[in-house]
Amino acid sequence: MYRFFTVLLLSFIFSALSAQMDEFSENKGNALLAKVSFAGQMPGGNLQDRFGNSLSFGLGTDIITNEKNWILGLEGFYFFGTQVKEDVLASLRTPQGEIIGNDRSYADIQLRERGYYIGLLAGKLFIIPSKEKRSGVRVTVGGGFMQHKIRIQDDPIRQVPQLLGEYRKGYDQLSNGLAFNQYIGYQMLSNDGKINFTAGFEFTQGFTKNRRNYSYNLMAQDTTDRMDLLYTFRVTWILPFYFGQGTEEIFY
Repeated sequence: MYRFFTVLLLSFIFSALSAQMDEFSENKGNALLAKVSFAGQMPGGNLQDRFGNSLSFGLGTDIITNEKNWILGLEGFYFFGTQVKEDVLASLRTPQGEIIGNDRSYADIQLRERGYYIGLLAGKLFIIPSKEKRSGVRVTVGGGFMQHKIRIQDDPIRQVPQLLGEYRKGYDQLSNGLAFNQYIGYQMLSNDGKINFTAGFEFTQGFTKNRRNYSYNLMAQDTTDRMDLLYTFRVTWILPFYFGQGTEEIFY
């Protein structure tokens, strides 16, 4: 998963550097849109029982057609947060709420949210008449894969034997499954190439299950079907590459 984001990020940086040496086209032809995004997210469904609000970083690439402005793309986003409502380590705590390490001192163990989504998308740009030829309301729908878990952040000084090796998997609540995503927002591709972005609202539904063989919280395997929801406001910076119809060569 991390390799996927690393490859996308390196490709994006390489493309951006190359783009500085070429001439920009005034919104002619089809376009490849390289994207990087940041977002704030609110959980819903079963996800809100486990986590609070989170932040998200995303990468992706789209093709937008010269005629009709149809959109087809690939995207992925990584989300993370510090609000974990489900205390998966409750069974390890003393009556005072502390966890004892291997040196019989209290260990500072922190819980964090980690997750990601990868999927394909399709949609359309509905042009709003203005001097900017490729700007308007962007609507997309997509589907893919969602995964999330509770990250157990160790004490840097002392270890907790119950959280070492394979034992840790019994606490992290790793869950994943099929997911769907919808987006509506405003997209601008300026004629002079200086302002290219989207900003809008995104809704993600994950149909997930716990994938661990055993949960120490339940003292059994968790076979519950989950409905994990994310309500997101996302801002995306775009680097467009124009090609095909209306152009004789590729422009950046």
